[in-house]
Amino acid sequence: MENTGYLCLLLALAFCLYAAAASLMRGNRLLMLSAERSVYAVWFCLTVASAILVHAFLTDDYRFAYVASNSNHAMSASYKFAAWWGGQEGSLLLWSWLLSCYAAIAVRQGRSPLILVLSTTQAFFLILNTFVANPFQMLAVLGMPTAVPDGVGLNPLLQYPLMRIHPPILYLGYVGMVVPFAFSMGALLYRRKDTAWLQTARRWTLMTWLFQGTGIVLGARWAYAALGWGGYWSWDAVENASFLPWLSSTAYLHSVMMQEKRGMLRIWNVVLVSSSFFLCIFGTMMTRSGLVDSVHAFAKSFIGNWFTGFLTMGIAATVYLILSRLDYLRGDARMENVVSRESSFMLNNLLLLASCIAILWGTLFPVISQFTSGQKITLEKPWFNRIMTPLGLALLLLMGVAPLLPWRRASLETLRRTFRIPGLGGLAMAAALWAQGVPFGYALVSFALCTFVTLTILMEFFKGSRAIAAKEGTPFALAMVTLTRHNTRRYGGYIVHLGIVLIFVGLTGAAFNRETKAEIRIGDRLQVGAYTLHVRRIESGEDSNLLWQSAVVDVYGQGRALGSLTPRRELFKASRQAVGRVDIRHAINEDLYVNFAGLNADDMPVMEAYLFPLVNWVWIGALVLLLGTCVTLIPPLPDRAASPA
Repeated sequence: MENTGYLCLLLALAFCLYAAAASLMRGNRLLMLSAERSVYAVWFCLTVASAILVHAFLTDDYRFAYVASNSNHAMSASYKFAAWWGGQEGSLLLWSWLLSCYAAIAVRQGRSPLILVLSTTQAFFLILNTFVANPFQMLAVLGMPTAVPDGVGLNPLLQYPLMRIHPPILYLGYVGMVVPFAFSMGALLYRRKDTAWLQTARRWTLMTWLFQGTGIVLGARWAYAALGWGGYWSWDAVENASFLPWLSSTAYLHSVMMQEKRGMLRIWNVVLVSSSFFLCIFGTMMTRSGLVDSVHAFAKSFIGNWFTGFLTMGIAATVYLILSRLDYLRGDARMENVVSRESSFMLNNLLLLASCIAILWGTLFPVISQFTSGQKITLEKPWFNRIMTPLGLALLLLMGVAPLLPWRRASLETLRRTFRIPGLGGLAMAAALWAQGVPFGYALVSFALCTFVTLTILMEFFKGSRAIAAKEGTPFALAMVTLTRHNTRRYGGYIVHLGIVLIFVGLTGAAFNRETKAEIRIGDRLQVGAYTLHVRRIESGEDSNLLWQSAVVDVYGQGRALGSLTPRRELFKASRQAVGRVDIRHAINEDLYVNFAGLNADDMPVMEAYLFPLVNWVWIGALVLLLGTCVTLIPPLPDRAASPA
């Protein structure tokens, strides 16, 4: 058993290299068929290898160094399974296995170029897994005891329920981006001018965009509930690395409509889909290389050099291919008017590109500053907020304007008729908030824009549903469902936009956050906003995996008891690492977030309390976004109520 997993990796690598070589023989039907079969063989070998590793975790087989480093007897079976991706070696195996799954599905949609790109990428990760980060390395080979009585255990920060699903979902987004990239490279290689491949690539991109976004939100939720620092997004380097391909994919999903409708932006779209793929590889490198400091990163490793080489060669090959196909990529159509859907989509792309550049610059600034001045300077959260807030608000405005503009040109009368009610609604919201004492600033502008965009979306649903209800005599709610089912792409997109509006509402609430930190005696009270916290007692205990100490905190508000919170500190026995577990009182309008930071030298509880207005709209908005993306992926019924977006 101990050698079978490694043998599977070697076989997978061999099949992968053969598939890449055979795919070059496009005119030989038998070789192409064997290349396709080799893709399936890679999937089979990696499935067996993954099953062997999972079995080793579940049976506490500490002969494997990776198992001994990331598991122990006290961990539950679910965390032992999640330990598969808890370290460097296993996470790379998960990447390789997911890529083999995608390849086995995608190869049926096109052989030669797809197999070449997919197998080349697969081979790179298998080389890492086989020769650099082998999850089947035996302790005996490392000169250590043949087996140890117990393992070190999974990183305590990863022993949180969401971490059982967050990394795989994010990886599904990262890994899947290779498929639309492969379609794009195939179209370039063979100078395809049809749009069939473009529609397939768009659907693959939309699916991976969904996984990336879901993974990002789950990671934010993990940071919010598990790290205890009182937030969900800190512009950490690895957070940024996951956000970059999501932004570039967002730009691609909008600009690809211009290529479908008008034959425009062919070069730009190839650049965007290629950038999204390479940003996924870059994000993977950031997590593993130690290039920048991050709470999410693995230990510093020379494996980053391998990623640098792969990125360099991949980008060089892609640039060469694009330059050699410029004659094919040039389109004939031109923008006819500044006030049109084309120009608004182009502005959307430029703002998303500016966001990517700003985030990338801020993320890599410690490396750049150290290289240029010898001093490592890290740009903190305020710098990112200062740059990204106006860019985000500009994108929010465009989100309300762009989908409602006609293609080619818009008249002044069309603009007045379309945006009069939403514009007045946004101004009314701004006036109402200003009258309530909200000062003029980004928060006021954000709430006004959220109102504006929401009204544009609701009006589109209302107009279309009213027309169907009047024509067919159906109830309004049923007419809305009918409208959506006959144009899932357009109205699913509106639902996605509504989800993003709700996320902006939650983000804007951060402008009104409050916090209190104090060392208090048991029985004393702590005030945060309208809440009074009474630390009633300190409790402690242990189980097979950890020691814990918690504060029992009674919560009072509006003159009545609202219940108790029990934030706690946990000390994991195997690693001797302490982590905090916050407790949160959720409400639709705000969260009361309490952290127990332990006892000071005088045995006084160190308490941290935060009030986060509107934060739950971030999570609600993410669910709406997820719903809208799923609607968009559903094939529409035959058109009868609306034209495509």
